[in-house]
Amino acid sequence: METQAHKLLNRETAEHSKTIRKTKTYDLPLQPGIVHLGLGAFHRAHQALITDETMASTDDEQWGIVAANIRSGARLVEQLKQQDHLFTVTETSKEHGLQCRLISSLVETHFAGADEPNNHNHQRLLATMALPDIRIVSLTITEKGYGLNPATGELLDDHPLIHHDLHNPDSPRSAIGLIVAALSLRKRNDLHPFTVLSCDNIPDNGSRTRQAVLQMAERLDKDLASWIHQYGAFPSTMVDRIVPAITDEDLNNVEQNTGLRDNCAIVCESFKQWVIEDNFVGGENGRPDWDCIDGVQFVEDVRPWEEMKLRMLNGAHSFIAYTGLLAGYQTVAEVMEDQTFADAAKHVMVEAAPTLVMPDGADLADYADSLITRFQNPHLAHKTTQIASDGSQKIPQRWLNTVRWHLAHGSDFSLIAAGIAAWISCMSTMEITDPMATQLREIAAQHTGNISELTKAFIACSDIFGEDLSHNIQFIETVVQSAEQLHQQGIKTLLHSLIEKT
Repeated sequence: METQAHKLLNRETAEHSKTIRKTKTYDLPLQPGIVHLGLGAFHRAHQALITDETMASTDDEQWGIVAANIRSGARLVEQLKQQDHLFTVTETSKEHGLQCRLISSLVETHFAGADEPNNHNHQRLLATMALPDIRIVSLTITEKGYGLNPATGELLDDHPLIHHDLHNPDSPRSAIGLIVAALSLRKRNDLHPFTVLSCDNIPDNGSRTRQAVLQMAERLDKDLASWIHQYGAFPSTMVDRIVPAITDEDLNNVEQNTGLRDNCAIVCESFKQWVIEDNFVGGENGRPDWDCIDGVQFVEDVRPWEEMKLRMLNGAHSFIAYTGLLAGYQTVAEVMEDQTFADAAKHVMVEAAPTLVMPDGADLADYADSLITRFQNPHLAHKTTQIASDGSQKIPQRWLNTVRWHLAHGSDFSLIAAGIAAWISCMSTMEITDPMATQLREIAAQHTGNISELTKAFIACSDIFGEDLSHNIQFIETVVQSAEQLHQQGIKTLLHSLIEKT
C-alpha cells in the first residue's frame, strides 16, 4: 500500500501540501489561449512558469497552455496526464538554497509523434491550433527542429519530416508542417492567424521561424504564403534559464521535500530572463502581460539581447562543456571548481563582449560576473554531455560571429579557437549526440593520427563554418595551433598557457 510520502502529485494531493507554493492560477478556470510545441523541461521551467505567474498576477485566465510533444516524449505526456497536468519547479541558488512551486498553467497535453497510431492526436492538435481562442503557438523544438540549413537558412528538402510534410500537407509530422497546416485551416475558416513565438536559442529566431513557415507554405499554396506574409507575426525572443536534465536523485529529493511523488519535476536555477519583441497579431490583446513578472520585458528589437546571451552565456557554456569533458568533469559546477577552467570561461566572455552593441544601461562586465556565479551553482547537476550535444547546430550561433568580428578587427580569439579544438577532439573521440555525428566521425576516421589534417577537415564543413571561415587561412591556422597544443599538452595546460598570454 502507498504511504503518504509516495502519493502521486495531482489536484487532490497538491491541495493538502504545505511545502509546495501554489499561485492563484491553481484555482482559476483556465481557458486555452496558447499551444506549445516541444513539451520539454525548458518550456515548463520558463514559459509555462512565467505564464502561470502572469495569470495569477493579472487574474487573466485566458492563457492556459495546450502543450504537445511531436517527435518524442510520449512517456512525459502520459505522466503529466496522470498528474492532472501539474508539476513542480524547484528553483535553486547559491544564496537562497531551494524553493519549490507548483505550476498549473497546462490545461491539456498531447503526444503527436510520427509513430502515433491512426494520426488521431495530430488531427486533434491541428483542430486545437485552428480554434479562434488560440492566439499564440510557441515553440521549443531545438535548432534541428526547424528543418533549416544552419548556414544558409534554406528549408532542407531532404529532412525526413520536412520531406514528408511537403508530400503529405494534411497529415504533418514536423512543427513547421503543423503550423502551416493549422494556418491553412484558419485562413479557410476566415480567422486571423495566430502569432508564432519561437523560444529556442537561435539568432533572429522569429525571422528564422518565419523563413521556415513561409518557405513551406510557398511550396504548398502560394495564396496561403501571401496571407501569412501579410497578416502573420513571428516575434523574436531571448530566453535564459539554466535547466539541467532531471536525475533520479533530483526526483527523490523533490519527493522527500514535498511528500509527493512528482515524475515530471524540474530542478533549475532561480534566475530567469525573457526578452520578447512586441510584435503580436492583435497587439497587446494578442498576448499575456508577461512583463508584469520580474525578468520579462517587451522590446522593439531583441537582437542585442539575444546576441549577448548567445555569445556570452551560451558561448561560455559550450566552451565549459567541451573543455570540461576532455578533463573528465561531468557537470558545469565541477568544471567551475577548477580555477583554470573558470578563468578560461571568463576569458571567452571577454572575447565576446567587444563584438556586442548593447542598449544604454546594459553592463556586460556585470553580466559576465553574474554568469560565473550562475555556473558555480552547486545545486545544479548540469551535465557537460547535455550541453555538448548538437554542437554542429550551436557553434555557428555561439562562437562564429565572435570569431568573424575578431578576424575583421585583427584581435585575439584564442580561447574560442581552443573551444573549437576541444569540440573537434570530443566529436572525434567520444559519443556525442549530434545530427551530423555520422559525417563528423567519418572525417575523424579518415584522419586518425594527423591532428592538423583532422582539424582542417572539420573546418572544411561549410554547413557549420560557412564558406568564409572554411577558407580563412588565419582562422584555420589559429584552430590548428590550438588543436596541436591540446594533443601534445592536454586541455588544462593549453588553457593555462592561453590565459597567461592574454
